[in-house]
Amino acid sequence: MAVPQAKLRTPEEAVASIAYLASDVVVSVQPAIGTDSAFSKQLKQLAQSKTQSLVAKTSDAVPEIVPVRHNTDPLLSVFTPIRSGRLVSVTTTSSILLPSVAHLYRLANFPVVIHVALAPKRFPDYSAITAVRNSGWTFLQSWSLQEAHDIAITAHALAIRSGKGVIHFFDPSSSEGNAPIELASLDVIRTVLNLDNVRRFQSAPVPGTGIYADDGRKALVAEQAEPVIAPASAASAVAAASEVPATGASSPSATSSSAKSSQQSTNTATPTASAATTIEESAPAVTSEHIHKYATGIWSQLSSLIGRNYNAFEYKGPASAESVLLLFGSNVSLFADAILHAPSSEAFAGAGLLIPRLYRPWLGAKLLEAIPQSVRKIAVLEQISRKTTRWGPVLVDVLTSVKSTPGGVETVVGHQLGYISKTTVEQALRGVFQNLSSDKPVQNLEVGEREAPKEAPEYGLEQPALENAYIKILNKLFGNRVFIANALGSDNAGVSDTIAASPEFGFGSLLARKERRQKFVEQAKKFAIIGQFLTDVPKRALAKWATSLDDVKKTEQAAEEVISSLTIDNSTLAKTLLEGKAFFHKESLWLVGSDAWAYDLGNSGVHHVLASGENVNLLIIDSTPYSERAAADANRRKKDIGLYAMNFGNAYVASTAVYSSYTQVLQALDEADKFNGPSVVLAYLPYNDEHDSPLTVLQETKKAVDLGYWPLYRWNPDNEAKGEPKFALDSERIKKELKEFLDRENRLTQLMRSQPQYGAVLSEDYGTEIRAQQRRRAKDAYNKLLEGLFGAPLTILFASDNGNAQNVAKRLGNRGRTRGLKTIVMSMEDYPVEDLPSEENIVFVTSTAGQGEFPQNGKPFWDAIKDNTDLDLASVKYSVFGLGDSHYWPRKEDKVYYNKPAKDLDRLLSNLGATRLAPLGLGDDQDPDGYQTGYQEWEPKLWEALGVASVEGLPEEPPPRTNEDIKLESNYLRGTIAEELKDESTGAISADNSQLTKFHGTYMQDDRDIRDARKAQGLEPAYSFMIRCRLPGGVATPQQWIQMDDIANTYGNKTMKLTTRQTFQFHGVIKRNLKKAMQAINRALMTTLAACGDVNRNVMCSPLPSQSKYHREVWACSKKISDHLLPQTSAYHEIWLTDDNDKKELVAGNAVQDFEPLYGPTYLPRKFKISIAVPPHNDVDVYAHDIGLIAIKGADGHLEGFNLLAGGGMGTTHNNKKTYPQLGRMLGFVKTADVHIACEKVMLVQRDFGDRKNRKHARLKYTIDDMGVEMFKAKVEEYWGQKFEEARPFHFDSNVDTFGWQKDETGMNHFTFFIENGRIEDTPDFPMKTGLREIAKVHKGEFRLTPNQHLILSNVADEDVPLMKELMAKYKLDNLNFTGLRLSSSACVAFPTCGLAMAESERYLPVLITKLEQVIEEVGLRRDSIVMRMTGCPNGCARPWLAEVAFVGKAYGAYNMYLGGGYHGQRLNKLYRSSIKEEEILPIMKGLLKRYAAEREEGEHFGDWCIRAGVIKATKEGRDFHDGVAEEEGEE
Repeated sequence: MAVPQAKLRTPEEAVASIAYLASDVVVSVQPAIGTDSAFSKQLKQLAQSKTQSLVAKTSDAVPEIVPVRHNTDPLLSVFTPIRSGRLVSVTTTSSILLPSVAHLYRLANFPVVIHVALAPKRFPDYSAITAVRNSGWTFLQSWSLQEAHDIAITAHALAIRSGKGVIHFFDPSSSEGNAPIELASLDVIRTVLNLDNVRRFQSAPVPGTGIYADDGRKALVAEQAEPVIAPASAASAVAAASEVPATGASSPSATSSSAKSSQQSTNTATPTASAATTIEESAPAVTSEHIHKYATGIWSQLSSLIGRNYNAFEYKGPASAESVLLLFGSNVSLFADAILHAPSSEAFAGAGLLIPRLYRPWLGAKLLEAIPQSVRKIAVLEQISRKTTRWGPVLVDVLTSVKSTPGGVETVVGHQLGYISKTTVEQALRGVFQNLSSDKPVQNLEVGEREAPKEAPEYGLEQPALENAYIKILNKLFGNRVFIANALGSDNAGVSDTIAASPEFGFGSLLARKERRQKFVEQAKKFAIIGQFLTDVPKRALAKWATSLDDVKKTEQAAEEVISSLTIDNSTLAKTLLEGKAFFHKESLWLVGSDAWAYDLGNSGVHHVLASGENVNLLIIDSTPYSERAAADANRRKKDIGLYAMNFGNAYVASTAVYSSYTQVLQALDEADKFNGPSVVLAYLPYNDEHDSPLTVLQETKKAVDLGYWPLYRWNPDNEAKGEPKFALDSERIKKELKEFLDRENRLTQLMRSQPQYGAVLSEDYGTEIRAQQRRRAKDAYNKLLEGLFGAPLTILFASDNGNAQNVAKRLGNRGRTRGLKTIVMSMEDYPVEDLPSEENIVFVTSTAGQGEFPQNGKPFWDAIKDNTDLDLASVKYSVFGLGDSHYWPRKEDKVYYNKPAKDLDRLLSNLGATRLAPLGLGDDQDPDGYQTGYQEWEPKLWEALGVASVEGLPEEPPPRTNEDIKLESNYLRGTIAEELKDESTGAISADNSQLTKFHGTYMQDDRDIRDARKAQGLEPAYSFMIRCRLPGGVATPQQWIQMDDIANTYGNKTMKLTTRQTFQFHGVIKRNLKKAMQAINRALMTTLAACGDVNRNVMCSPLPSQSKYHREVWACSKKISDHLLPQTSAYHEIWLTDDNDKKELVAGNAVQDFEPLYGPTYLPRKFKISIAVPPHNDVDVYAHDIGLIAIKGADGHLEGFNLLAGGGMGTTHNNKKTYPQLGRMLGFVKTADVHIACEKVMLVQRDFGDRKNRKHARLKYTIDDMGVEMFKAKVEEYWGQKFEEARPFHFDSNVDTFGWQKDETGMNHFTFFIENGRIEDTPDFPMKTGLREIAKVHKGEFRLTPNQHLILSNVADEDVPLMKELMAKYKLDNLNFTGLRLSSSACVAFPTCGLAMAESERYLPVLITKLEQVIEEVGLRRDSIVMRMTGCPNGCARPWLAEVAFVGKAYGAYNMYLGGGYHGQRLNKLYRSSIKEEEILPIMKGLLKRYAAEREEGEHFGDWCIRAGVIKATKEGRDFHDGVAEEEGEE
């Protein structure tokens, strides 16, 4: 086994190492989960290096490390593992001991070891130990680094031997200056622990799971011989200890006999006595004497093995000493040195020093044995800060020992030990011995300083940065009114932060605050009548204020007025009132706490607040992630404060999550403030580490809310009087599922009978059960269907992400049936693994996901079998076919990922004894026919092995169903959409209809953040729909903006997306709201028809804020083209714009007859996009579209016409060189009046000549490349009946937006907002969405959406600018202080909603830019625009192939990096690095940016420099996109 080699430098490192080696489970108590303690760093290093424990029974012998926050009842984590026969140790500071005293009593008879670093540092308080001394535990103490190591071994051996809990405590500061030590050899530790004893305990788990009932367990003595130890007389013991070591460590001894280790006692529960018989214990309970015997036996072994001696009481000093100093505190070596080197003139010269190593059990007889018989006086020094009685606990122990045993000790005097340093130790000793020798010594005399130098406590409280979100909302919502009683950092008259932050202290503080305000109000009312002010203005203001105290709004207005008048008055009386000016506000009183308050709820301040009925608000922030909660120890389940509070009946209760619903948080806090009584707002903010990214918090929140672990709700008792429901459930997506579950568990109080209970644990168990039932029912249903067939059985399992593997499996299954085989086809995740050994013939078809991973629906199966050693597949015949791409991971070191799932599965099945039917088959996308090449070789071998290769009369297989079939059969896009919208049994629609709804402007999606978690619960994916509007040119009125905002709030996920096609996009619309959302969009005089699908989509137009008249002319053309190319089917109106009686609501215009004069019944082969650029601005990326129109201004300043480009397009497929992005090719000039007709004819040529067989080759760019530009142009002119004119000259100098205020030629003002990646939402830091809505309410112009996902506030008159600026400043919308890199960036949506995404995009690009901005600042590029774009897949929604630097998702966390795009959007980029992750991206980018800053020429853009500097080769056009890439693909 691996052995840690590094030397141990601190006692915490030494203790952690021993605990790790001697435990199955180590509970690491830490300041926070993401913040290391002095112990946890060492524990992590050992675990990460896979160092093996001596005792752990896990497969890899690595113990489980359980991090627990110090204030969340950490000892709860001990019960389950110790009962199950797993040895548990705890590493902690002393701060947890007293709060955990109830658990200590219950755990005392289990072999648990708690290693305690005494706190606070420098001057620890030993009262943490004395306060729990009678809890039944054994207490051991160490004072140096070496002792901490040895006594840690002792503690574990003693716990195992005695069956009782051991607390090993030490002061870390006492070891400062000690030289590093070596870890004892594993043989030594193994011998002392005695693995036979360990295995005996591990093989006998203790029944029972409760922690709040006494199970009667006692540690019993077994009939085992102890090592023979030569008894030592007091004299010999004294002689051995006559030399006092300066280090305070025990002196090594060379005269110790070897002894065999003792055997573990058998720990059994006390047998229960029945009424009929009485059964005596088979062995006596372990007593104090047994503990001493076991301890001395262990120390005898250590002495023999490592030469260091230890005793229950360590005496250091001469054998003839008359006075002894018994020290129970730190600085042992300090006192030892002072006594050893004391001149004979000192009173303490020749004194002895006695230290209790075995503090509990306290053995008085052993104490007297340890000191010389000459001793007459004992001075007891106790380092106990909490002085509660005249007699210190150790003093009482010593007095009892002396009085109960005859001896010569005459005087025992107690002292309270304060802080001692090298410079004060001698003075302290003089005081002690002077007091000891006096005729009337003073008991509990204070020695040393009362306080040590201040240091930050290791486990101090702090407000985690993430949790500031809720505090910011409180401050924003209530402003000057908010008062947080237990805010960290408040002045609390010397009360510690820990106490001040408690609910009890905070509640008392709030009551005092309310009392103070009441007195202030009475005083102010009095002064309003008789007060002496300089003028009468303050009196009038005070009188007005006094009459409005019951109305918050009026009180706030009056408060500002009275404060202002008092400030101006400035009289003595005014100054007196202003000292308490906060009380003029009707304060919103809050206590803020954490989920630590959910433990031991009944006795906490939470209970007191609720029981009091006082008008106090509690905000309790729960940070437990759903993933951590799902796997949590059952004994650590927290109380549900929400249910507890609702049971009181007098409290307002809300459950909120800022990363799920910001508006619900606002509503809940506001309602809590208005409620006259106690309010509890539970706020979810899950994180493992205070430095977790917002993305991680968002994903955990979504899981918890969606799956019912953290439901969003509000409970308002006041609503009953209004005739409204008291309970409101705000978790939209789970309403139905949650209510069904709550109906099943109808067994609580009257409150819970009327309002359902939330039981996450039961819900999870139910979901798991359902999932298992689903698997079993699916398999049984197949078996039943096959009962009547007579052929050999064949089970086909598939794992598929994009559908290819599934299609292969289904086709294989159909072919098997036609050959007479009894064929079952199902996904791997739906297959019951327990049936695998009984299969006769089984085939696996799997694609490859990510970095050689199984697809999502194959992972559960693989996880279930990969480490399963119980499967015997000797009678199973199998074959595996894999689908992959040999060039997907081009680097040599990554070749292992090619078809890795198939290869791993084939190898594993063979290892488990199964027999191959046919050799492993591998399909490669790089082959001429893709994966079909390999498949056609593999399938015949399978039929041959099954004996059905030569079957005559096989029916002809129907051709695979294509999108063209779906369109043709849809009856002009109707399908069965209307019928499926009414189906409430599922949130989804069929595959065919999901293709058709794209034409209507909506895509079905599911939330991929929670897909796996929902699957585990037996739930279908969290289906929802994305809706995209058709908005030519991106121009919207303020009223339309407000309507779009309403739609997002009412039907969507409360955010809007401004897309790269200048339109609005909504996400999270569930099926039952889909029609309502569509109708609302149409009521806003917009439509969604043809926003997606194989038609002409939204026509883009440069927003051009500096030339409004010209923009209006160009925009009119975009509208004309859009209307002209709009599909004419009436299906849209029939499906979406009908009322409840299916009557049409003709909102957006009259529908015409059911035929398509332009498109025909099959519409276009693929999507079709048109954009219009206005030189010199190419903000629309005009080269990237099927048709790109470049507006040409005439000599008169008006629009003359357009240069027409054709055949641009962005979509590609990774590593498929037959696909590529392409730039539009110039066809010529078209006059303004003819442009819509010219566009129509280009589209019609594509309709008639585009590839309808291969959708990856169906875009116009491939049609033109296949035909040739001139032939295509001729065909368009033939359709058109006229010729293109020669293209007019033009020039582009930018494709990014210009931010800030601009004035156009008419004198109107325009402001371009920076909207990062187009996401309109509110956050605690940035209420963007609310601000834009407030602006829209007063704006008189229009909004223009930009192609770069930003927003322009257009046509603001000069007189309206001040109001706009005021609103923008209020909502932080005027902030343009961003780097040029961030301002020039863009990203698609990607995760979690896009089904095509392979990696993050919108949520990750801002994070990546933040990490690059430091070097941007360093090299002076802050103001330089560098176009950076990111997409989650290669389909190119954010037009990445034109960016100067682009990152395109390859797998989760991995991206292809492209360089060299043209800054004006005129040149494609090229692959620079493949499949790189952040740790590679950052150094590459930082190096390039530094070089660019140093080497660039005047005015040279980054993409141009990359080419000139030889970093990348220029891409001339799409067909050489894959040529000459910087990272060539390695050979196999």
